[in-house]
Amino acid sequence: MVKTISVRTSRHTQMVDITDDVERAVRESGVREGTCLIFVPHTTAAVTINENADPDVQVDFMKEIDKIVPWEDGYRHMEGNSAAHLKASMMGFSETVIVHEGQLLLGTWQGIYFLEYDGPRMRSVHVKVMEG
Repeated sequence: MVKTISVRTSRHTQMVDITDDVERAVRESGVREGTCLIFVPHTTAAVTINENADPDVQVDFMKEIDKIVPWEDGYRHMEGNSAAHLKASMMGFSETVIVHEGQLLLGTWQGIYFLEYDGPRMRSVHVKVMEG
């Protein structure tokens, strides 16, 4: 079974903590031991695991990725969002987390983040929890 999470972003670039939503999908699946696949079906958004204790990490993260891939840089893509495509590909469209005793096996300070690079938009994240 695949559960789809809706994520509404409010800014052009944004990190949205979706950990609680993914944990809910794991609980609803009833899987006690296995893996959880989180997949973003968009070409200008991504998913990552990062620290969720200090919100300054999110600010620093987005600031630095904007330096690496600036929004304006003479790109040829007609839609004008090449930077979003590049950032999303660099960060990746999926994450896999171990499920142990019915819970995500994340580190103490880890959270799962949806990364918006071309918002604001309504987005989807697919979650599949598998036994094994």
